Amino acid sequence: MNHSLARALRKKSTWAEKKLWALLRDRRFSAYKFRRQHKLGKHCLDFYCAEARYNLELDGGQHGFPEQKAQDMERDDYLKSRNIQTRRFWNSQLKDVRFVRETIWADLQARAAHPGNVSPAKRVRLRTRAKKAEDSGPFHPSPRPSPR
Repeated sequence: MNHSLARALRKKSTWAEKKLWALLRDRRFSAYKFRRQHKLGKHCLDFYCAEARYNLELDGGQHGFPEQKAQDMERDDYLKSRNIQTRRFWNSQLKDVRFVRETIWADLQARAAHPGNVSPAKRVRLRTRAKKAEDSGPFHPSPRPSPR
């Protein structure tokens, strides 16, 4: 695989790749650095974290066919032989970002824990704008207010 192909794949990202990249880029995911379309041998890894030797793959419908499944298995075995864990998600699973985020977090903590970091799912979101008079209800510092 050459660098121009990796560059072309980055430019033609699927909606799921764009959504996942928005979570992972610029060390946004608890300071773990991910590379998109990282070249490794003859393979191009969707999202790779060198620190944790962790690879994320997003699979569309074509990955359900037997021939593609066999290629994916061969690739995963190659990566495993290099001590790289691969986690695969179907594109449709990106609709539940919380599940994907928590799964990635657990995998990363098992492979290369960042002590003291708070799970991305548990981070408190701070207000970014002043409260207007027409805003109703009390302000809650957490993403979802707890029921009273």
